[in-house]
Amino acid sequence: MLHDRVLVRTDTTEGERRSSGGIVIPATAQVGKRLSWAEVVAVGQNVRSVEAGDRVLYDPEDRGEVEVRGVAYVLLRERDLHAVAAERLEGVDSTGLYL
Repeated sequence: MLHDRVLVRTDTTEGERRSSGGIVIPATAQVGKRLSWAEVVAVGQNVRSVEAGDRVLYDPEDRGEVEVRGVAYVLLRERDLHAVAAERLEGVDSTGLYL
């Protein structure tokens, strides 16, 4: 990875979802702008706040998709990330979530 790039693997499946009340929402339903979570696979040398294994929140519309050995990944800039959930921060008197 080069510069400020972050390679992530999305963990959501496209398809129908359920609301908190149990109502099934079909995949074809139009919903408002929704951010997505993904797992960081690799980072460039200039990335400061994210490490491999972290989960990040990003806008699915600001992405570049790439396929490596048959697996689909998303390529993002560090500045396009909205939040970072890091396991390594547990026990540091914080939630482990950067906003």
